[in-house]
Amino acid sequence: MSDQRVVAGSGDAVGIHKQYRSIEMNTRRTSRRRWLQIFGGLFLQVGLVAPAIFTTRKSSAQQTATPSCGRSTPPQIAGPFFIPQSPERNSLIEPGMKAKRMRLMGQVVDMRCQPVPSALIDFWQCDERGEYDNRGFRLRGHQFADRKGQFVLDTLVPGAYPGRTPHLHVRVQRRGGQILTTQLYLPDHPGNTGDFLFDPRLLMVARGSDFYYQFVVAD
Repeated sequence: MSDQRVVAGSGDAVGIHKQYRSIEMNTRRTSRRRWLQIFGGLFLQVGLVAPAIFTTRKSSAQQTATPSCGRSTPPQIAGPFFIPQSPERNSLIEPGMKAKRMRLMGQVVDMRCQPVPSALIDFWQCDERGEYDNRGFRLRGHQFADRKGQFVLDTLVPGAYPGRTPHLHVRVQRRGGQILTTQLYLPDHPGNTGDFLFDPRLLMVARGSDFYYQFVVAD
């Protein structure tokens, strides 16, 4: 994958990224704590908190990580730290990064379990200290799934910060389709149960030292 931003003339990717450009860029200057207060208070008041908040430990354990076909991947909020037009790359690791690394492998499929080739997958996350880069593209990047809908991401293990367990943000979009915005979580992390957004259906599956997740997008 090249480490360049998508520009006019890059085909289908241009149309996809035009949908992102209307997002307000002044969120870069907003403090994380303030946004957590805003989102937390809003969701608790209007009842839009993820269903997992009210799920018991027993029922959580009975839910299967990585949704099977026939049921789309649960959406979650993007949060205030999304920045459009990230570099196209399948590795977010840059020189000088010393935190623990992780590899996420996966596939994008439709409701009939058919691969979705060339799906756009856009990742962003905080670093090991729980800090987002809101001025540049550190730990941000997008890629396109291969003809089998498969993808690989090399990145750092994200850190926790007040109110949030470690997580990866992601947007997935098939060509001409709706954008799926969601978050992925580390399995067996002690902070999961205390996160108001945590949903066990969004747990990555450990496969040796790597992780796996299958995104199911609506037709």
